[in-house]
Amino acid sequence: MTDRPGKIVCVGRNYSEHAKELGNDVPKEPLLFLKPPSSVVWEGEAIVLPAQSKQVEFEGEIGIVIGARLSHVDAASARGAIRGVCALNDVTARDLQKSDGQWTRAKGFDTFCAIGPESPAPADLGTLVVLTRVNGVERQHGAASDMVFSIPELLSYISGIMTLEPGDVVATGTPAGVGKLVAGDVVEVEIPGFSKVRNPVTNTV
Repeated sequence: MTDRPGKIVCVGRNYSEHAKELGNDVPKEPLLFLKPPSSVVWEGEAIVLPAQSKQVEFEGEIGIVIGARLSHVDAASARGAIRGVCALNDVTARDLQKSDGQWTRAKGFDTFCAIGPESPAPADLGTLVVLTRVNGVERQHGAASDMVFSIPELLSYISGIMTLEPGDVVATGTPAGVGKLVAGDVVEVEIPGFSKVRNPVTNTV
C-alpha cells in the first residue's frame, strides 16, 4: 500500500506470552486502541524518538489491510474482506503508556507506525509468521496460530464496534520479546514471504 490508511485499529495483548512479559492478564475480549494516520512511515523512513519518552519500544505485528466495507459481520464474512497483509511496527512509548493509562499519546507520535508493502493474504492465515530484528539480531518471533483471538475473529469483533473501510489497517498484536530502541538502531519487521519494513531510529526528524 502507498496511501495512508483511513484508520489503524490495533489489538493489545493478543499473544499470551507478551501479556505475561508486561505483567498483564490475557483479555477476555479483544483489547482495542487506535493509532492516527499521521503516525505512519514507510520503508526506509526514520522512526523519531520523542523527547517526552525515555522508553520507546518496538512491537512487530501482522497488519491486515481491509478490502471491503465491514459492519457487524461474522468471522467468515470478515475473512473474505481481507485485501492483503503487511508488516507493521507498532512503536510504543512504554513509559508513557504506563503513566497515562490511556494509550493515545504512547502510541500516537509521528513515525510510530511503520508499514511495509502489501501482499495478498495466504489461504491459511494461521501460517503467517512475524519476525522483528534490531541491528540484524532477531528479537521477536510469533505466529498467527498463537494469537489469543484469530484474525477473522478480530475483524468480526471490530466490525461490531466501528465500520471498517477499504484501505483501513488492523494491527493484530505483538508476540513476546519487545524491547527498547535507541538512536542509531535499525529495526526490521518481516512477515516472511509477504512483507518487510526496515527503519532507522533517530532523535531528530
